[in-house]
Amino acid sequence: MHTKRIIPCLDVNNGRVVKGVNFVNIRDAGDPVEIAAFYNKEMADELVFLDITASYDARKIMADVVSRTADQVFIPLTVGGGIRTIEDFRMILKAGADKVSINSAALANPTFIDDAASRFGSSTVVVAIDAKRRVNHVPGYDVYLNGGRVNTGKDALEWAVEASRRGAGELLVTCMDTDGVKQGYDIELTSQIASSVEIPVIASGGAGAFEHFHDALTTGKADAALAASLFHYRDMSIKDVKQYLKERGVAVRL
Repeated sequence: MHTKRIIPCLDVNNGRVVKGVNFVNIRDAGDPVEIAAFYNKEMADELVFLDITASYDARKIMADVVSRTADQVFIPLTVGGGIRTIEDFRMILKAGADKVSINSAALANPTFIDDAASRFGSSTVVVAIDAKRRVNHVPGYDVYLNGGRVNTGKDALEWAVEASRRGAGELLVTCMDTDGVKQGYDIELTSQIASSVEIPVIASGGAGAFEHFHDALTTGKADAALAASLFHYRDMSIKDVKQYLKERGVAVRL
């Protein structure tokens, strides 16, 4: 039976794990290497490491931090932030990542997805989509880049379908409206995208209660649910989330 995944996320800024609300109001959450080691023991299915200011600062991701983090985990590690070239992609894989998340660079040059998938395999390519609901009752969601700072005007659903067609092996979909608010994932966004592609979709942004994970993985049709501050500050444990899901008929790895 296909099992659903629970994935903690390390948003890293200047070598420290941080967390904010709606992509702003950032506060410190600890050392990424120590937190990664903790999640490795906490029944996490995978771990996501995002250097959240690398693209905006126009710098490369900190490979040394990635390498030290990879040394502490024996579960799949996805790394993203500031990945602009095939050489960057290769560097991150050599540093210990199992998958590489690309966002701003893929939007600027969509053929980057094709090239990475062709060279390293679709299983290594995760396209991250930061989306925000349109205002003034206009339906749909726009895609943002540079850590949610720039509205591309591109439709999130259309971009998800294109990324999948170009060779992405997985989509990491974050709703900026719900990020860090702890009122639940944007089920509409996640379900629309998951229903339109044939690759796994990770729901991100908004977990605050056990039922939020359940909703994302059932009604939202996501293959995995990602959370950050909820786990960083020990509001709940990954083990407890999985137990809750199992009791409600959701297949998880225990």
